[in-house]
Amino acid sequence: MEHERPFVNDVRDLQVYQLSFETSMELFFLSRKFPRDETYSLTGQMRKSSRSVCSNLSEAWAKRIYEAHFISKISDAEGEARETQTWLDYAAACDYMEKSRAIGYRFTYDSIIGMLVGIAAAAGGAIAGNSEAAKAGSGVMAGSQGLAQRNFFAY
Repeated sequence: MEHERPFVNDVRDLQVYQLSFETSMELFFLSRKFPRDETYSLTGQMRKSSRSVCSNLSEAWAKRIYEAHFISKISDAEGEARETQTWLDYAAACDYMEKSRAIGYRFTYDSIIGMLVGIAAAAGGAIAGNSEAAKAGSGVMAGSQGLAQRNFFAY
């Protein structure tokens, strides 16, 4: 018997959104300790990219009836997650955070990226009419209707 996931009524119900939000808030508070001369560079860029994961997920959710746009916004969210990983590398290299802590956040973003890739794969399979590809997307969506009529499940 397949494990049933709770129905998603709002983008904030998605596990990927919750993890992204929580992590971006942790990075915000951590970055408050960065030097002032980094305010408009590393600090601002890391805050922006980490927050953009959630904002792109929200845009994807709003555009989910348009399959191509949905996938594009999920792809944008993945790009922002990867950018955040780069800023974490810089923060560790500049000794603004412990390397072990940066590595921990990189692993968290690896998980976020994995979830985003799964969502995109599920949506891509739905668009192509490939139910096997949709199933490979970790069960994010179910059914054979278009994305607008699908049941979204917490990832």
